[in-house]
Amino acid sequence: MAEGSSGLPEGVEFTAPVPREYESVLTPEAVSFVAKLAREFTGRVHELLRERQERQERINAGEMPDFLPETRHIREGDWKIAPVPEDLQDRRVEITGPPDRKMLINALNSGASTYMTDLEDANCPTWHNMIESQYNIRDAINRTITYDDPNTGRHYELGEELATLLVRPRGWHLFEKHMLVDGRQVPAGIFDFGLYLFHNHRALLEDLGTGPYFYLPKFESHHDARLWNDVFLMAQDELGIPRGTIKATVLIETILATFEMHEILYELREHAAGLNCGRWDYIFSYIKKFREHDMLLPDRAQVTMTVPFMRAYTQLTIQTCHRRGAHAIGGMAAQIPVKGDPEQNERAFAAVRADKEREAKDGHDGTWVAHPGLVQTAKEVFDRYMPQPNQIETKKREDVQVSAADLLEKPEGTITEGGFRNNVSVGLQYLGAWLAGRGAVPVFNLMEDTATAEISRAQVWQWIHHPKGVLEDGTEVTRELFHRVVEEELTKIRDDIYGPERFERDFEFGKARELFERISTQDDFVEFLTLPGYEYLE
Repeated sequence: MAEGSSGLPEGVEFTAPVPREYESVLTPEAVSFVAKLAREFTGRVHELLRERQERQERINAGEMPDFLPETRHIREGDWKIAPVPEDLQDRRVEITGPPDRKMLINALNSGASTYMTDLEDANCPTWHNMIESQYNIRDAINRTITYDDPNTGRHYELGEELATLLVRPRGWHLFEKHMLVDGRQVPAGIFDFGLYLFHNHRALLEDLGTGPYFYLPKFESHHDARLWNDVFLMAQDELGIPRGTIKATVLIETILATFEMHEILYELREHAAGLNCGRWDYIFSYIKKFREHDMLLPDRAQVTMTVPFMRAYTQLTIQTCHRRGAHAIGGMAAQIPVKGDPEQNERAFAAVRADKEREAKDGHDGTWVAHPGLVQTAKEVFDRYMPQPNQIETKKREDVQVSAADLLEKPEGTITEGGFRNNVSVGLQYLGAWLAGRGAVPVFNLMEDTATAEISRAQVWQWIHHPKGVLEDGTEVTRELFHRVVEEELTKIRDDIYGPERFERDFEFGKARELFERISTQDDFVEFLTLPGYEYLE
């Protein structure tokens, strides 16, 4: 590709300076590779987003999701995905987190089977963060990564036994505003995927004997899978690596994707490695998709994995995966061990054990944790119930019968003042940290990411805008009540949680309040809080 006067490939523009220490990430060759993918697929990304919007309009008008009649032959057909590589056969404990240096080292050393480093929901997408993340991941793959904590003086480096690495690029709804190709922003997923694959495919395949493995987020239909599959095919051909080398696990984290799991695996069958139950985003998508209907969810704490629609979704995922030779990975344990509080820790560990026992008994082939301190607890449960690498052949779950009505069944429960206040506090605390550049945030002894903040603000929006948005004591959820609670919860956050100095120094609570109040009270529902949030960054 010809170079322009800026030294960049022709037609490519960066709208922010490239940090000098990370120039090796955005080499002309790497940028050309990303640009070539962007030219081929950006139009299709926009088309996919238009399809999503049109479908939402049909749902608003009363059309409810169902299994597709035109793909019935795929659901009923006798086919399987391509064989899964050896280092993805045993995925009993997967740890997730952002790609900062300390987390990368701790997660890879944690004893987990795999580590999903997250460029999306656990990462704040500043330009600096996105480039630094690629740099850090490359150092980890090259086994040169170290970290010296400036606060404690502690030195971190990789050990001998490391988790298998998977990377989660951003979803199709996001664009990288700092890189333009022919005047158009590059789809963020292509930016993340392209840079990672270009820089690391050779080391992964030749030096480490592993491969380029990915987690793909926010699918709403098998068209998402078809688009990613075509990206994979072109990328592998461009780099001269065999088709099928890339492997991808898809997060089933929207209510719509649940109706098309067979089709998603089919579209990706040469590259598929499994499906994952992304529980928090799944609850968010239920609120979002049915926001115009009489389908209000109760407090988030009441929407557990045992309520009927969540139970139906997870069991159908297991059945679908095992029929197709794919792994079915369970949901996140977001608890964080608390130093010096054995009682709190025992309650947290007991909750994790119960959650993981349910998953292992149901037939999941692995599960997620957010903190290295939970790896051993989750591993002990899966070791007890799953002595073999996975349960694909031993738990087919042919007993599962799930209808569209089962997947859509609204759970019983109440809307409480405590639940309302918790949503406001979690939303504000998360956004205050996210707008300050952090994507994974400890709140009330849970590791929160964008998905849980989405639940918080989506429930607040729905309760404000729906006639049945009434607390159990009869109080109507109004804009006035919301603004009063925001003020009260911010005062608690400042005085009781962080203290005035840290409240001002380490967070962006002014911007957080403005954004949270705007997207919670305006008449139009914002599809993703990261879309307006992105405009606040840098």
